[in-house]
Amino acid sequence: MTSETEQTQTETATRYDVVVVGGGAAGLSGALALGRARRSVLVIDAGEPRNAPAGHVHTYLTREGTPPAELLAEGRREVALYGGEFTTGKVVSAEHGDGGGFRVTLDDGRSFAASRLLVTTGLTDELPGVPGLASRWGREVLHCPYCHGWEVRDQAVGVLATGPLAVHQALLWRQWTSDITLFLHTAPEPSDEEYEQLAARGITVVEGEVTAVESSDDRLTGVTTADGTTVPVQALVVAPRFTARGGLLAALGLRPTDLERDGHVIGSYIAADPMGATEVAGIWVAGNVTNVLDQVIGAAAAGVRAGAAINADLIEEETQLAVEAHRRAAGGKEFWDARYAESHRIWSGNPNVALVQQITGLEPGRALDLGCGEGADAIWLAQQGWQVTATDISPVALERATVHAQDSSVADRVDFQQHDLSETFPEGVFDLISAQFLHSMGEFPREEILRRAAAAVAPGGTLLIEGHSGLPHWEKDPHPGVHLPTPDEVLASLQLPEGDWEVLVSEEHDRVQKDPDGVPTHRTDNTLKIRRTKAS
Repeated sequence: MTSETEQTQTETATRYDVVVVGGGAAGLSGALALGRARRSVLVIDAGEPRNAPAGHVHTYLTREGTPPAELLAEGRREVALYGGEFTTGKVVSAEHGDGGGFRVTLDDGRSFAASRLLVTTGLTDELPGVPGLASRWGREVLHCPYCHGWEVRDQAVGVLATGPLAVHQALLWRQWTSDITLFLHTAPEPSDEEYEQLAARGITVVEGEVTAVESSDDRLTGVTTADGTTVPVQALVVAPRFTARGGLLAALGLRPTDLERDGHVIGSYIAADPMGATEVAGIWVAGNVTNVLDQVIGAAAAGVRAGAAINADLIEEETQLAVEAHRRAAGGKEFWDARYAESHRIWSGNPNVALVQQITGLEPGRALDLGCGEGADAIWLAQQGWQVTATDISPVALERATVHAQDSSVADRVDFQQHDLSETFPEGVFDLISAQFLHSMGEFPREEILRRAAAAVAPGGTLLIEGHSGLPHWEKDPHPGVHLPTPDEVLASLQLPEGDWEVLVSEEHDRVQKDPDGVPTHRTDNTLKIRRTKAS
């Protein structure tokens, strides 16, 4: 069994599959489902369950009458059987983590990382501000007849009206007792039709604002109104405002939505689909934080649904990563054909900016474009008067490039060739060889290919190499295990004979690129431009 996780450091090195925030029925049920699915799960609980004032849990099949603390203790024991971990604390913020996933921070400064979040923080019952009421909450001050109606059956029950649903409440509780008193308090006056309904069901109506809830010998005894009259009751029904405990999600763009009934706001919730998925990918919610009407058994069921959905989402992601790894292992052609097949166009159709900046003004001759993709660079060079050989590993990309060249009326100036550059290299010597962002996955021999490129540059010719210096902040590593070298590192890797080459440009530079939301952002690339001064 996994014991309470006690962390002494500020951050943990462990990245969990799922962090569950909230250790009530919803959170524990979700953690149980995930643990049984062999997921690594951490449950973070502040120890503030909504139903703590209540003596027993009701309408929970096979657990009828169980004290809430006992139910949670048994739930923790079951989760631990499947490897679930626990830590005590209050999560104060959640944010996107470096390299994907999320990081949650506790009020004591600790933080934990996870691929997915399940938030089951519940809600706060905001009670009417009547003196003496709050101290009896969960005992004789009640709100849910399905949770507590049986326990006060046939007793004198008052209903404190604070909104337009008060008549509905009084009629509902009439099912459990014939002795119902509706205190109009601050609610709107009932309609004539509602007064008729109340009278037909034998419900007494008391006008005036309630000023106190009376107790004696640790029992509720009555309700006092503004005129000093005390009406004896044994239980009092209220309608709290149900406020979602969702503040920790604000930094991720998730804010509570008002819940209205008949034009009256009765609470708030975090919006989600039926499986608990929110509008922020990777975050699920379950229980009262998203459904204020869930009883304990309903919250538990919602936790199981969310846990299953999270597991399915992780499986989908892991399968995609496995497919990509399989394609890389099987060979570059399959990977890049699949990449190009994802869309009718992968690149913009415009030539790389660095190519245009560095080559404009050179006398055209024979050019070689390594990794030409959909052909934008090769076509631009042909339009400038170059006779171009353009290579790529993907037949899908080359087919598109050929059509693009025909549409641009330069098909006679571009020879598109399929090459896996790790195995074959175009024949001939060239006045210009361009390698724009020639990064790939797996055991791609980039340095060897660039050395072959340098050997194919004619005396007086130019070798232009453009590469990434780092990844954009929003992007998971698309080149796992690939080192992104500096211009100096690229130059050193070429192993050029001393005195045979002249370095024209060796620099890093910023480039503006739009992120997935269309917001312009800066990233860093690098350029190496060298000229061959004589044959080796």
